[in-house]
Amino acid sequence: MIYLTEEDLDYIAVGAAILGAGGGGDPYVGKLMAKQAIKKHGKVRLITADEVPDDEIVIPSAMMGAPSVMLEKLPNGNEPENAFRSLEKYLGKKAYAVIPIEAGGLNSTIPIYTAACLGLPLVDADGMGRAFPELPMTTFSVGGISATPMVVCDEKGNKMVIETVTNAWAETLARTATIAMGLSSMIAIYCMNGSQLKKFSVKGTISFAKAIGKRLIEANKEKTDPIEGLLEVTKGFNLFEGKITDVQRDLTTGFVRGKVLMEGIESCKGSNFQLDFQNENLAGTIDGIPVALTPDLITVLDKEKGFPITTENLKYGQRVVVLGIPCDSFWRTEAGLAQVGPRYFKYDYDYTPIEKLAAGRK
Repeated sequence: MIYLTEEDLDYIAVGAAILGAGGGGDPYVGKLMAKQAIKKHGKVRLITADEVPDDEIVIPSAMMGAPSVMLEKLPNGNEPENAFRSLEKYLGKKAYAVIPIEAGGLNSTIPIYTAACLGLPLVDADGMGRAFPELPMTTFSVGGISATPMVVCDEKGNKMVIETVTNAWAETLARTATIAMGLSSMIAIYCMNGSQLKKFSVKGTISFAKAIGKRLIEANKEKTDPIEGLLEVTKGFNLFEGKITDVQRDLTTGFVRGKVLMEGIESCKGSNFQLDFQNENLAGTIDGIPVALTPDLITVLDKEKGFPITTENLKYGQRVVVLGIPCDSFWRTEAGLAQVGPRYFKYDYDYTPIEKLAAGRK
């Protein structure tokens, strides 16, 4: 049996923030919450999707909204459990385990917090293998699993049960409620049975996040090159090294939308990089030419130590490295690209795998 410790959370929070592609929320708050819960309630057992019986149910526990709001609007700690228990009550059935909805700093640690508080195991899987901004953007949804019934709740104790005819409507109504709740909420969503879980989840994301975070933290301790270590463990690509010259953000739609401009330094001197994001980083171009496109992952790292910088923490003057990581193969299917490809986000590009884009730059 594998149990997650407080030390594991240091690795998972960092690794998940890298997989979050700039989104999924800042890992710091979620890590503190999860550590406190483990200290109080005990270690969380990590199980594989295959260990969940076919007729048992699992429920994702997550934060919804604009991640930058969490820098000021802190949760009171009861919301994840309230949402989870309320959905169980509505369904009339207890959950066998908790699962993350995505890989992201906050949204990979909140489920650990929920699992510890409720004494449930955590499934080593998720519905994205990275983070995406909208509720239907999951392997669960593409597999035909309904996002609803779902529960949305806030720090004041407000709770809303939502049932919709499509997952797109779940996004619209839950986003509206989240905006009214102060641009962030905690949710329980995508209840599924063990059989569905095995077919439609991205496996091993918590273990992968732990491996990434451990490599980065150990590289800093041993004073080896952290970027090289990350490129090796993620099979990623060094896209750009630069200094941030401008950051533009808008929060009015319940997302953090915007773009970041960088001027190249060192080997990239003389070039410019533009990064577009909607909670998550979606498109990166060098001098107007695409070098990475959703659903592949684009992650901004601190140049000196290699730690990830989420979209809400990007600032003028930061010296950064932009890393590109291949997405899970599920998203490269026709159905996956229809849901999360560049055209869905109104970019005038057809998707090209990051490996092919990288080969074209050599």
